[in-house]
Formats: sequence, structure tokens, C-alpha cells
Amino acid sequence: MDPVKVVVRYADGKVVKGYTQDFFPNKDRFHLQPQQQSSGQDTRQVLIKDLKAIFFVKDFGGNPAYDERRQFGDGDKPQGRKMEILFKDGEKLAGSTLGYEPSRPGFFIQPVDGQSNNMRVFVVQAFVDKVRAL
Repeated sequence: MDPVKVVVRYADGKVVKGYTQDFFPNKDRFHLQPQQQSSGQDTRQVLIKDLKAIFFVKDFGGNPAYDERRQFGDGDKPQGRKMEILFKDGEKLAGSTLGYEPSRPGFFIQPVDGQSNNMRVFVVQAFVDKVRAL
């Protein structure tokens, strides 16, 4: 598996950007090679239970000036179910999913805006407050 760019958001608010090659949604951990390496800092093990979400991104910097669309438009034809996620910290995320099952540790969601820097997001169920069908 080739390395993919991810932004890991922990439940405590910490954010780490880096690369992973071994993330699987049915595993309880994966390894992360931090984007910024300093002496002595190398691959770290990340436990899913400690996370809010994993953002699979196009670019680590993104475009801070871009105003991301957060609602589906009339012409949108997303695959899967349209839903809005409310995280325990108050953040909302809207998109579509092919595999939401509340009893699983997490699920993938495709953001509403195809031009978003986020290609997909793995939402950790333990950090979800509410899920609403759109």
C-alpha cells in the first residue's frame, strides 16, 4: 500500500499531519509517519479509541481562503446515504456514506464539496454526538 496523506484529529484537540500505509477501518490502530520530522521523531502508533477523526487529504496545507460548501445542492448525486455528523466538540460534518453502522468503531464519509481538501473522512463513532439523515 502506498503512503497516503492524513490529518489525524485526536479527541483531546491535538492535530498531527503525516502519512500512513496501514490504516484499515476494522483495526484498532495504525502507524503514522509525521509530516514534520525532528531528530528522534519517527513513526508512531495511533490508537483509534483516542481519535475524533482521520481526514484523508489532497494537501497538508489546504486552501484557507476556500469557502467549503457544507450543504448538498439540487444537482448533487452522492453515492450512499446523505448525513450530517455532529461531533461531541460541536463541529458538524455533512456528506455521504456507504457504510454507516453505529455498532462499528467508525465509518467513512465523503464530504459534500468535491473541491474540498478532504477526499474522505474516517469518523470515530465514540466521538460522535448525533447522526442525522439528510
